[in-house]
Amino acid sequence: MSRRNLIWLFLLIIITLGGWAFYSMRPARAHRLTVAVERVNRAPAGIDDPVWLKASQIEVSVKGRDIYADEEGFVKVRALYTRDYLYFLLKWNDPTRSVIKQSWKFDGQTWYHLKGNEDRVALLFEITRIDKFATRGCAVTCHSPADLPKKNWKLATRTAAETGDLWHWKAARSDPYNHADDAWLNLAGNPTGSYRETGRRKDKGTGGDVKNETPDKSRPLYMQDPRKKPSVPGFLLLEEAIKITDYSIFKTGDVIPYRLPRQPTGSRFDVKAESRYDEGGWTVMLYRKLDTGHEDDVIFNPLKKYSFAIAVFDDSGADHSKATWPLTLGFER
Repeated sequence: MSRRNLIWLFLLIIITLGGWAFYSMRPARAHRLTVAVERVNRAPAGIDDPVWLKASQIEVSVKGRDIYADEEGFVKVRALYTRDYLYFLLKWNDPTRSVIKQSWKFDGQTWYHLKGNEDRVALLFEITRIDKFATRGCAVTCHSPADLPKKNWKLATRTAAETGDLWHWKAARSDPYNHADDAWLNLAGNPTGSYRETGRRKDKGTGGDVKNETPDKSRPLYMQDPRKKPSVPGFLLLEEAIKITDYSIFKTGDVIPYRLPRQPTGSRFDVKAESRYDEGGWTVMLYRKLDTGHEDDVIFNPLKKYSFAIAVFDDSGADHSKATWPLTLGFER
């Protein structure tokens, strides 16, 4: 082979390897991605436990929709499991820690709602097979066709035989009690929100939150019980709240939360959480028993694979900001 041909062959190899290296460093597209769940003998004690290093970290692409259509980001995912529990560690960038959820503020004369909502992350798994979920992800359950107005969108499955397990972590409403609100998905027809019916149903048990407002919605109804030190500074738990009987005690600039988290119980409290906001982003650990014994939860069998999807919400109380393509959860043995 001539020297000239050898030079061209060398350049071709360099270009090929360079292109492969660039491609391999790019975060994988979620619809091609299996999140590997590593088996460990010792459960992680928290988000900083070194045992998390045993799990491979994968960057999953999340793409915006509607007003966020031009936005794209990434969620870093690690997953572990023990004999009894499944653990996720999720990290994503978020420029602001949003936990206001329309808190009340007093201007000296009247009360008004502060602008701002909350950050959230949601994971949706199949309990029973959902048609096309494995290839289209949450689009088949969360989004109606684009030509329909948003008020007609339904978070639901198309048939009663299709069911989903929804883990919904909320920075203002579930995080104060260290959990993700556990719900399940089925046919539409369950009234929720102010403008639509969905197929989303809460798991059995108590939980959620209460709107802190008087019957005329002009001011807060509850305040922190002065006899109790707040369990979670900056938040007002329903169990620590008392009704306001004297509004003259408030001064200009006072702020009182609008949404009061309620103590969760039962199946609704299955998914536990730990979180931290720092360096411009969230780190959230979610964990749950592989088999909760509740019919409204998916049973995770390490011998099987599971379709799921992730959505992140940035200071939003409405539809998600960004979501993944469908993912596969695969257990290493």
